[in-house]
Amino acid sequence: MSLHQSLSRVPLRAARWSATHPWRAIGAWMAFVILAVGLAVAIPTKSTTDADYGVGDSGKAAALVRGAGMEALPTEDVLVRARAGAALDATAAKAAAEDVATKMRALPRVHEASVQLSPKGSAYLVDIQLARGTDNVDALQKVTDAAQKAHPDLRISQAGDVSLDNGVNDRVGEDLSSAEGISLPITLLLMLLAFGALIAAGIPVLIAASSVAATIGITAPLSHLVHAEPTVSSMIVLIGMAVGVDYSLFYLKREREERARGRSTVDAVEIAAQTSGHSIVLSGLAVVAAMTGLYVVGGATFNSLATGSILVVAIAVLGSITVLPALLARLGRWVDRPRLPLLWRLNRRIGQGGISKRLLGPVVRHPKAALGIGAAVVVALSLPTLGMKVHEGNLKTLPADIPQVQTFRAMSAAFPSQNEGADVVVKAPAGQQQQVRSELEQLAAAATRTRDFVPEDGQLVQVSRDGTVSVLHLRTAYADSDPRLDGAVQHLREDLVPANVHGSTAYVGGSAAESLDSADHLREYLPIVVGFVLLLTLLTMGASFRSPIVAGLSALLNLGSVGVAFGLMTLVFQHGWFAGALDFTSPGFVIDWLPMFVLVVLIGLSMDYQVFVLSRIREHVRSGLPSRLAVARGIQDTAGVVTSAAAVMVSVFAIFATLSMLEMKMMGVGLSAAILVDATLVRLVLLPAALILIGDRAWGRKDTAPAGERVTETEPAYQLV
Repeated sequence: MSLHQSLSRVPLRAARWSATHPWRAIGAWMAFVILAVGLAVAIPTKSTTDADYGVGDSGKAAALVRGAGMEALPTEDVLVRARAGAALDATAAKAAAEDVATKMRALPRVHEASVQLSPKGSAYLVDIQLARGTDNVDALQKVTDAAQKAHPDLRISQAGDVSLDNGVNDRVGEDLSSAEGISLPITLLLMLLAFGALIAAGIPVLIAASSVAATIGITAPLSHLVHAEPTVSSMIVLIGMAVGVDYSLFYLKREREERARGRSTVDAVEIAAQTSGHSIVLSGLAVVAAMTGLYVVGGATFNSLATGSILVVAIAVLGSITVLPALLARLGRWVDRPRLPLLWRLNRRIGQGGISKRLLGPVVRHPKAALGIGAAVVVALSLPTLGMKVHEGNLKTLPADIPQVQTFRAMSAAFPSQNEGADVVVKAPAGQQQQVRSELEQLAAAATRTRDFVPEDGQLVQVSRDGTVSVLHLRTAYADSDPRLDGAVQHLREDLVPANVHGSTAYVGGSAAESLDSADHLREYLPIVVGFVLLLTLLTMGASFRSPIVAGLSALLNLGSVGVAFGLMTLVFQHGWFAGALDFTSPGFVIDWLPMFVLVVLIGLSMDYQVFVLSRIREHVRSGLPSRLAVARGIQDTAGVVTSAAAVMVSVFAIFATLSMLEMKMMGVGLSAAILVDATLVRLVLLPAALILIGDRAWGRKDTAPAGERVTETEPAYQLV
């Protein structure tokens, strides 16, 4: 039995059983969702740790440091400076700083608090070392707030490892809550526009939301195998709502279409299962195939996101071919109640394909011109990708209105010693400890002479208890947003360390090196993942449609959509186009993990449309229509559904473009713009034009008419407007 036949039977059998046993199917789904949510309550989620993120030489350095028990303690800093426009009262500032340090030392989990004056005498800094594992600095913040009240003529603020993470996490949580709160009513409104009836509009949202809830519950026990990245829940919501609504929309639209033709409810459900249900299973496989590309990259972030995404897609497919048919069978024609008169009439008008006919008519008449113009637009939008620069997010990419970010930026300007650090970690036998120390001290002097690094006070070299691991702490002369920082790390790694450290294993780690290694790792794997995902797309589509031509065309169109996404992200965020309208300052690069993320999400979601449209075209081909008529009819039949599905995703992603976190803006702009182009230019112009020009060969038949022959109004199968 072929893959196509196997996949055709799965949704049909599931739909038949669910339609004839609706209460059992609905009850089983509810029990599944409740049980899954209960797992999240009973089993705590295991989150990722720093040990999960290391890559390259910095990852090896961090592993050596952890193994030797030499990890740096978390720190918090309190900055004491003058009010804007005023001169610093050095006496008052010093007294305030020393008072803060004294009170901090008295707090539990505080190891030490020291005071230092900036090189230019413009600020004082209270450097506070905390006990390992400290994740709550509320007590420290209260001391800082009290000091600010006691010294209103000064600016006293706090930032550090813990407080910055808390501030950023709070902002991310606020942004995501805002996006979710807005996206749900927008999704429901768009479903009302698509169906014109309240129950029909609510069903896709209900199926999608329950799929998301079940997935989040199941990821709790799974996190003990694949540690959960903090953003995985947001990814699950994003992908789950998108595919869940899409799948239900495809199925429900086809069921209503068959009932409108006079079919009984059960017959309509079965036909929807054979057609849209089959497309949903194929689409789910294609999305899963795309998401597996994240495993190729490896690392905690992408492994976690891949696991969550694959799981939510699988559950959304399961809900769409089981509980959805049960609901439709139980509701019958009540699914179209209560009708909203205005929206119902508007829906019926749009459902006739008037808009798509006007765009599709010229494409069918002039496929060569349509293909040439459409391809030129895609290539033009994709060209900026060739100059795309990627880099890890830093202080420059964080919202400036987060108090801790403001403090960190001021600290970096006043205290160069607080800039990014680089650690040279050496593994050598204990007997070579003195030689290694001498070499590292020579290295520190050589690094300082380059002016890329600044001298540090205190002990430069630390040695593990067993004497086998030595660590040289260096501080760069550049802030984390300075483009010269990467060059300094590379010079240290490629020239200074080999010239000064001999006969021992040495790695350059620390925050500056971690940022460089992360960007290099993702830059190296991006073309590999592109090739891997496109290969899986070829195999999946080829096995499903049994046409190498259709598979190749699908991969090529997906590559075009990805190129558009990357090109627009480069123009907007690297070159600053529309920065004022979107309320951000260009960092001069694209945040490193986003191209990979956008790639797999976009290909996965665009495959929904691809599979749905191609499946309908193939239906018409098998019914005996000539290829070009089948293409025209198939595109027209599916245009309304694809438009509705794309409108949901474009609207949701566009909301992310309005949020304060630059990462979310990049994701929102890249995905919303690319999906808009994919659902219009790609699916309504490039796809039909290419299929018409290829002709019946795309479906394994001999040409029945010249590919470029015009469709005339005398052909009843398709009337041009």
